[in-house]
Amino acid sequence: MIKIDTKTRILGLLGYPLAHSFSPPMQNAAFKHLSMNKIYIPIEVTPDDLGDVVKGIPKMNFDGFNVTKPHKVHIIEYLDEIDELARIIGAVNVVTIKNGVLKGYNTDGSGFVRSFEEEMRTSFCEKNVFVIGSGGASRAICMTLAMESAKTIYICNRTYEKAVALSKDINKNIRDCCIPVMMKYGLIKEALYNAQIIINTTSVGMFPNNEEIPLNENLLHKELVVCDIVYNPRKTKLLKAAERKGCKTVSGLAMLVHQGAESFKLWTDVEPPVEIMFNTIKGL
Repeated sequence: MIKIDTKTRILGLLGYPLAHSFSPPMQNAAFKHLSMNKIYIPIEVTPDDLGDVVKGIPKMNFDGFNVTKPHKVHIIEYLDEIDELARIIGAVNVVTIKNGVLKGYNTDGSGFVRSFEEEMRTSFCEKNVFVIGSGGASRAICMTLAMESAKTIYICNRTYEKAVALSKDINKNIRDCCIPVMMKYGLIKEALYNAQIIINTTSVGMFPNNEEIPLNENLLHKELVVCDIVYNPRKTKLLKAAERKGCKTVSGLAMLVHQGAESFKLWTDVEPPVEIMFNTIKGL
């Protein structure tokens, strides 16, 4: 049991909703393992209240916090500083607080890439990737894939204009490798004919909406590797459909751990107990 006193330092997760999150038990297990007087708490906050909440946090015992949907982009306007990579990505998922200064970082892209490479024993170099979504997580992952020399990144979003805007940002600021795709069966089928990897970066299929799927499963074929950043449920409807088609799959659990481990190190300057973090969420 975590002992809490006036010297306990606080970390947290800002988002809405947060009932699905595994981050609090994962981070608290890491703090306990290393005998740190810290606690990690979920903080549900709506977009309308985000500014007020962030302004109050530095006045308490906070060392920092994570940021999740739907705040990864809008959080930037309330920060004092932003890391260069997070600035390029245009989204933040980790904030440190040192001497009252709030600084934003992004570990989503690097956390995803590391989890994929460990699971599949290969890189994204010269691969064609089909990405569903164009929000904060998609920005981080797509920008990182561009930096990792992915050959072509197809970006598909319900609002086509957002896919176009993200593609233009990456093509202009990193390298010319992105193609926006309208969410129409025929156009998606054509893009997937060239792709080796699918990544769902949306919250479609996340608890409690477990029966939702972001893509018509008839578009899947066995040569694809299908990734879903949703980690609750551990096996989404998309991943189940992919397995039935004979696809290799990568769940969101490993990404959660690796981006969380990078957050832990930013807050503490200590190497995170990654195995403890993995074992904790596996037991949930």
